[in-house]
Amino acid sequence: MHTQSLSQLSAALHNGDISSVELTQHYLDRIDQHNQQLNAYITVCHDQALAQAKAADERLSNKTAGKLTGIPLAHKDIFCTQGVRTSCASKMLDNFISPYNATVVEKINDAGMVMLGKTNMDEFAMGSSNETSFYGEVKNPWNQQCVPGGSSGGSAAAVAANLAPIATGTDTGGSIRQPASLCNLTGLKPTYGRVSRYGMIAFASSLDQAGPMAKNAEDAALLLNEMAGFDTRDSTSVERDVPDYTATLNDSLEGLKIGLPKEYFSEGLDAQVAASIDTAIKMYESLGATVHEISLPNTGLAVPTYYVVAPAECSSNLSRMDGVRFGHRCDDPKDLLDLYQRSRGEGFGPEVKRRIMTGTYALSAGYYDAYYLKAQQSRRLISRDFQQAFEEVDVIMSPTAPTTAFKLGEKTDDPVAMYLADIYTISTNLAGLPGVSIPAGFVDGLPVGLQIIGNYFEEGRILNVAHRYQQATDWHQQSPSAFA
Repeated sequence: MHTQSLSQLSAALHNGDISSVELTQHYLDRIDQHNQQLNAYITVCHDQALAQAKAADERLSNKTAGKLTGIPLAHKDIFCTQGVRTSCASKMLDNFISPYNATVVEKINDAGMVMLGKTNMDEFAMGSSNETSFYGEVKNPWNQQCVPGGSSGGSAAAVAANLAPIATGTDTGGSIRQPASLCNLTGLKPTYGRVSRYGMIAFASSLDQAGPMAKNAEDAALLLNEMAGFDTRDSTSVERDVPDYTATLNDSLEGLKIGLPKEYFSEGLDAQVAASIDTAIKMYESLGATVHEISLPNTGLAVPTYYVVAPAECSSNLSRMDGVRFGHRCDDPKDLLDLYQRSRGEGFGPEVKRRIMTGTYALSAGYYDAYYLKAQQSRRLISRDFQQAFEEVDVIMSPTAPTTAFKLGEKTDDPVAMYLADIYTISTNLAGLPGVSIPAGFVDGLPVGLQIIGNYFEEGRILNVAHRYQQATDWHQQSPSAFA
């Protein structure tokens, strides 16, 4: 049951082969059995999930159910959920119970889906390995000595280990796609503005975007159908019709022009990962696509640009976490300054503090023009590279990550090495483009991800490109044996 796709689960529910209560209980039992090994969930909503499942069964019996009604899912613990703790994996928000739902949660609730719980993540989404969480590191289901990727590592581990059929994630610099690559999932970052950010606790407001983490492209398309859409409560939301992303999944790839950026296949890419990507590209050629070498000449600016822009925005967004308006409050403060200093000092972890300090410095008087303004100018150049490339090709392909999953603790003392884990994904966020990572093989038992980048609002195209590959391969059907 837990290895079935969303379409298969939907058919079983609508045909009466299983009830939503039974399906939900099955997943709750698996969470109780396996979560201690992986630490994928922060909060498990047993009673609420079963209540939602019961309501879904009523809709199913009344023939008022939608495609995803009754299907369980997990939410990354960055989405506000009414009456349920929303912690962002931080001590700062350990006791925060949201009084309202994020738009993504609201839309998914309206679809009749069932929330199993809230998944672990890097603190305030800052990290590439899911080791910065206040609640402890998440382990990769394929090798529990390795990281699952971050910051959406809890969602990735939960779906990979069959502790949820699908989950939400957020992607600021690769935080959906990189853990999807490391855990053998399909992870989609939509175009910036395609999915509402209302109620999604902000890290870097000009970069954050929510998306689905799924077993395959069809499942991702089904959930994106429910997540996407204009929201008047989000000033960055784009007023644009939402297509049915499943309608074009089976379109032919004959004549598809694939661009391979030479900058993404150079020094730093593991040779075995490169070989897996090369095999995947050859499969696309057999499906009728043509391959073209392209250049994204400002790729080298992506990591330094991101690590000025993102910390600057995070230092602004997290200023509200001061022990007065939001967040942890220290005991017995001597005065207001002591309240601020100790509350923030106790509430934030080392990586969050590092980024706040970096961002505050970049925005400070005398340094704004030298750092933040220059980074925004570099960002424009990176975006222009992509637009010039899309005049020649339909999609761009690359590795999602330069290596497979690395060992827990391997990079925690080297922030720069950790930051480079996102080297192939960051540019997409800086440009606001959609991208998806799909399973493309294994190296020494660990998954490899292929990244597909599309032009603005071409989620349907990249899902089609992903789906046709998955019809011809079975990498996405592999599950870790310990959680089969």
